[in-house]
Amino acid sequence: MASPDPRSDPRWDSTDDSASERRVPAGHAAGAPDRPEIPVESRNAKSPSDASVSARGSAAGSDAAGKAGSGADAPLADASAATDDPVRARRVEAERADAETDGPDAPTDAGIPDVVSDASGERLARAASIGAGAPVLAFDVGGTDIKSALFDADGNAVGLRRTPTPDAGDDMPARLVERIGELGDALRAQHPEIVPQAVGFVVPGIVDADAGVAVFSSNLGLRNAPLRMLAEQRFGLPVAFDHDVGTASWAEYMLGAARDYPNSVAIIIGTGIAGTILVDGVPYTGGGYAGEIGHSPIGEWPCPCGARGCLEVVASAGAIARRYEEATGVEVDGAREVIARAVEGDAVADQIWNEALDALTMSIAQLTAVVAPEAVVIGGGLSRAGGALFDELRARLAARLSFHRIPVLIPAELSGNAGILGSALRARRVVA
Repeated sequence: MASPDPRSDPRWDSTDDSASERRVPAGHAAGAPDRPEIPVESRNAKSPSDASVSARGSAAGSDAAGKAGSGADAPLADASAATDDPVRARRVEAERADAETDGPDAPTDAGIPDVVSDASGERLARAASIGAGAPVLAFDVGGTDIKSALFDADGNAVGLRRTPTPDAGDDMPARLVERIGELGDALRAQHPEIVPQAVGFVVPGIVDADAGVAVFSSNLGLRNAPLRMLAEQRFGLPVAFDHDVGTASWAEYMLGAARDYPNSVAIIIGTGIAGTILVDGVPYTGGGYAGEIGHSPIGEWPCPCGARGCLEVVASAGAIARRYEEATGVEVDGAREVIARAVEGDAVADQIWNEALDALTMSIAQLTAVVAPEAVVIGGGLSRAGGALFDELRARLAARLSFHRIPVLIPAELSGNAGILGSALRARRVVA
C-alpha cells in the first residue's frame, strides 16, 4: 500500500506566523496556575497528523544560505486550477473536496466574518475551551491575521474569528489597538450577556511582557510600542500582554499535548522555528533570551540574523521549500510538496528533507543532553507531516544518543488554537 501523501490532507499547511519572526522577549513569564478543568473531549483532542510517510536515506549537512523566512508556504491554491503535474493533482483534488464541504463564512452584524478555520483549514473551535473562570476577551496577533474570541464563564470560545492584521505603517500601535478594540466591541455587541473582566493580547517579535511593550516586531512595524497601556485605555479593562509563541507553548502544557510533561520543550516549525522551554510548567525565559531554538548553531551556513549555522536556515518549513526551489527552479506548494516529492523518489527533495531531519535531530539531541526534557512537543505546519517527521526523528535520536533519556516526541494538540487559548488563560490571571 502506498504511503499517504501529506498534501492530500487540506489541513496540512506549513505556514505559521508564530514562528516567522525571531523572538527575544525581554520579560519573564509568570508561574503557571492550577490548570483548569476542561471537557474530556477537548483535553484528549489530537492534532491531525495521522499521515504516515517516510523519506528514504540520509544526507550530510548542507551549505545552504539565504533567508530562512522566505519561500514560506502560500495559501492553498485555487482548487479549479488545472495542472498536468500528477504531484500537484492530488492537492487540487483535495482542495476541491474541501471547498465543497465548507461554505463561505457568514458575515456578522458588524460586517466582520466569523472564521471557523485557521490557515491550514483546521476548525478553530475544535478545542476552544479553557474551563470555568472569569469571562475574558482574547487576541492572538500575527503578521497576517488576528485571531479573536470572547470566552464565557464556562471557558467556551464565543464568536471565534480570524481577520486581517492592519498593514504596517505610521501610527501602527494606535491602529492595531483600535483594530482589536473594534473586534472586541463587535463580540460584546453580539453577546451582551457575556461581560469580559480582562483582555489577553499576544504579539510576535521582541516582547517585554513585564513592561507591556512590543520592543520590536518587523512583521507588525512596531518599535517600543506600549501596547498594554494603549489596550487598557481602549478597553477600560486590565490587559495581559505577552509573546505569542511563549504563550502558545504554555497553553500546550495547560491544555494540550504537554499536559503530562511539566518539564518539556515546545518547538514551533513554520516559516521559521521558535520554541519554549518549560520548567515545572513555567516558561523559562532566561531574562528574555531563552527559546531561540531556530537560531541554535548546528552548522556554518550564514543566517539573515547575522549568526552562522542557525537551525531554521535548513529545517524550517519555509527553508525546505525555498531550498528546493533554488536547487531545481521548480516552484512547489511549500514543504509538504517537497516531502511528498521525496517519498516519490525525487533525489533533490530527498536530500533536502533528510538534511532538515538531520538538523532537527541534532538540535533536539543537544536539548536532550543539556535540559533532559520529558517530552518535545512539535507544532506549526510541519508537525502535520506525521510519520515522515516523527518516526524519522525518533529513529535518528535513538541512533545518535546513548545513555540519555530520550524524550517523548509528540505533535501539538491545540494547533491553530494555542495562541488564542493561551491569551485567554493569561487574561484570567490578571483578575484571579
